[in-house]
Amino acid sequence: MNGKIYLVGFGPGAEEHMSFKAKAAISESDVVIGYSTYIKLVKDLLDGKEVIRKGMTEEIDRCIEAYEQAKLGKTVSLISSGDIGVYGMAGPTYEVLLQAGWTPNDAIKVEIVPGSTALSACASLVGAPLTHDFCSISLSDLLTPWTVIARRIEAAGSADFVVALYNPKSGRRTQQIVEAQKILLRYRRPDTPVAIVKSAYRRRQDIQLVRLDEMAGCDIGMLTTVLIGNSSTFIQEGLMITPRGYANKYNSLTGETKDGEQAGVSLSMGLEGWYACLRQYVQENEGLTLEKIADYFGVVVGEVLSAIAAGESAGEHRAARIQSDKLKDVINACQSWGRLRGIVRAEAGAVSELFLHAQDFQQRGDWLNIETDAFHCHINWSKVDSAYLACREDKSYAVNFIDNKGHLVFRLLLMKDEGSFSADKLAAYWQTWQVLAEERVNE
Repeated sequence: MNGKIYLVGFGPGAEEHMSFKAKAAISESDVVIGYSTYIKLVKDLLDGKEVIRKGMTEEIDRCIEAYEQAKLGKTVSLISSGDIGVYGMAGPTYEVLLQAGWTPNDAIKVEIVPGSTALSACASLVGAPLTHDFCSISLSDLLTPWTVIARRIEAAGSADFVVALYNPKSGRRTQQIVEAQKILLRYRRPDTPVAIVKSAYRRRQDIQLVRLDEMAGCDIGMLTTVLIGNSSTFIQEGLMITPRGYANKYNSLTGETKDGEQAGVSLSMGLEGWYACLRQYVQENEGLTLEKIADYFGVVVGEVLSAIAAGESAGEHRAARIQSDKLKDVINACQSWGRLRGIVRAEAGAVSELFLHAQDFQQRGDWLNIETDAFHCHINWSKVDSAYLACREDKSYAVNFIDNKGHLVFRLLLMKDEGSFSADKLAAYWQTWQVLAEERVNE
């Protein structure tokens, strides 16, 4: 007889919120294994079953036990609240099985039975906070370094995601929720709506709707999920709502499209529309550097260059991306540009300006070194992901080297001779543009 393992997510706990499949899997099983609290939640389904209870920190023991029971030819349900694949037992079980030499083709079959997640259950009790893009982050640093968790919170905050916090606080872990609040307040208004839901759909259910700047002081524990709104989330009539975005396109939820919008196609401020908006702003506001444009829109320089390069006109600015397989050729091409001004910007804000010739460059492994009698500058060439030729007519002619996050690594600019750019230098620059730049795809 071949055994089988069901990995069962049974949702919030109330039987009416369990799927038919979850009930059927438990009914079919000879053995049910789970954390003691989970066993209590499904006790009415366990008559005649062999029940194996495990403690909070015995997750791997549960997985091993499920495999051992299945090897005896038994059908086993390893149960978890919520969805067993979301901060649940599915991952550890597969790890244990694979390390033991099991494969999906073995006689012992494994089937995941999904369930309603904690974040979706909690969201249903407070309104519709997850209607737009969201992410979930566990604040438990028992298995994940805090630096990783903090970096994820930072990224979610800067990207304006609705954020669901799992495992926000315990008896020993009390500071993590405070640190999460500090990070998110760098990007969110203090009055950003927050829903704090404890024991959703269970006997001790409790719901608090508060502001982000109040969150850390609230009653929060391990049975709590915290839902933090984005910049458009609001609370009205006791409901926490994150708009889906229909108001960006339609005059009302059932009305006609707004001027410039079309049903069924990308928003006018979709990717192409956003690029066009940036170019129009640049066209209407002369005298701006790439950095000032980036600061105005809250983006990186690489994004500005992409937008300018994507269109016909951006006022005094022009840009073109260098063909990806010709990045190193730019350095050689610069040798015909004469004396150059190099700019290196540190992330913290320091700016170095260097006067040099392209002949001063030396490639050594991953490093591009600039060595003169006056200075040495070492640039990690492996960080360079793309390059853009960019100019402002009669003001600057440059090539910008960008990393894979869109940040400027360094910039090389033509230098003027007695107050103006020589015809020879300009000719060399435009020759580089013609030979190395990608052809622009028309909008």
